[in-house]
Amino acid sequence: MTRTTGILPDGKIAGLFESGALKSARPLDDDQIQPASLDLRLGEKAYRVRASFLPGKGSSVQSKLDRFKLHEFSLAEGAVLETGCVYIVPLLESLDLPKTLAASTNPKSSTGRLDIFTRVITDNCQGFDLVEPGYSGQLYLEISPSTFPVVVRTGSRLSQIRFRQGHALLADDELLALHDAEILVATDMPNIHNGGIGLSVDLTGGPDGLVGYRGKRHTGVVDVDRKAALEIHDYWEPIYDHGDREIVLDPDEFYILVSREAVHVPPLYAAEMVPFDPLVGEFRVHYAGFFDPGFGHDAAGGKGARGVLEVRSHEVPFILEHGQLVGRLVYEHMLERPKALYGQITTSNYQAQGLKLSKHFRAG
Repeated sequence: MTRTTGILPDGKIAGLFESGALKSARPLDDDQIQPASLDLRLGEKAYRVRASFLPGKGSSVQSKLDRFKLHEFSLAEGAVLETGCVYIVPLLESLDLPKTLAASTNPKSSTGRLDIFTRVITDNCQGFDLVEPGYSGQLYLEISPSTFPVVVRTGSRLSQIRFRQGHALLADDELLALHDAEILVATDMPNIHNGGIGLSVDLTGGPDGLVGYRGKRHTGVVDVDRKAALEIHDYWEPIYDHGDREIVLDPDEFYILVSREAVHVPPLYAAEMVPFDPLVGEFRVHYAGFFDPGFGHDAAGGKGARGVLEVRSHEVPFILEHGQLVGRLVYEHMLERPKALYGQITTSNYQAQGLKLSKHFRAG
């Protein structure tokens, strides 16, 4: 049966370019279309602004930039974005969506693991990372590096966009039935609540007791387009379990941890990490949220793929214990099966992963 609602797969994303619903200032990169999303690329220039903003109804992003920009600079030859600063970059991609299509955006996995805070904004928008049905206009990316200064350039990819037709979210009963059939998370008792499956943190560590990393301050820059170029010890402090299976999250420090459960996204579904519950503690997973069809799927080489968690504590120290719930996965129907699954494409950097830093660091 052909679905009439769901997330658009790779073939239909390519069709949006052919129809003019998606436009770009230059040809697409060969690997830019993912199984259920499109990587967005930085444009020719960036604006350093006084503070983050939303344009609101009746206002364009450019009109706000004219008011709030401190200066603008070219990204053609690359530029350093400093920590604690806010930048707005017009993207190479723009939209002319039909009324039947909406979209949402998220940081790419590598962006989240570098603690680069990114959000897409559009003209007239009143919320970040959401594109209204029928939107026609430019896309802009707000960028604020939080731990490491980064080098970016025209064409760098920090964010991704997912297109949806109608309502596609699975309800609790649908999630339970799908978990029984496909095993979405590797646990006997899935925590299914409010349309999502709970994920907990693993603080047992491997044979060496390594449970995570904490980002160092005052490091060198990270070039977001260079893979395996940096030494882990120059940017990260390892965290080991000493038998108590807990860690204290220091306020405003950045941690890379891993989920206790292995995650599986079947080919006809897409998933997204969202906050579990703001009432469980003063911490937040700084999630790069999209999980493409095929993540953790046996046939795509993903057996045992964990969810990497980017975690911060706010305002007060917080004790995080092994098995504590930290986020939840929501699942959506795909409109149809993608031509290629995650794990079968060249940009599948995190298939079959455990605790893993971003692709920019050399393996230990």
